[in-house]
Amino acid sequence: MARNKPLAKKLRMAKAMRSNSSVPSWVIMKTGGKVRRTPGQRNWRQSKLKP
Repeated sequence: MARNKPLAKKLRMAKAMRSNSSVPSWVIMKTGGKVRRTPGQRNWRQSKLKP
């Protein structure tokens, strides 16, 4: 990947990184294990971001 990225792509990548974080453990405890993962979770090998 290029060292110099367009701002739009940089912002998309930053948003994807933020949304990829896991659910806090206290949320899992409070919901009794019903909420375990974030709906926007994504694996870097399985799905790519738009260029």
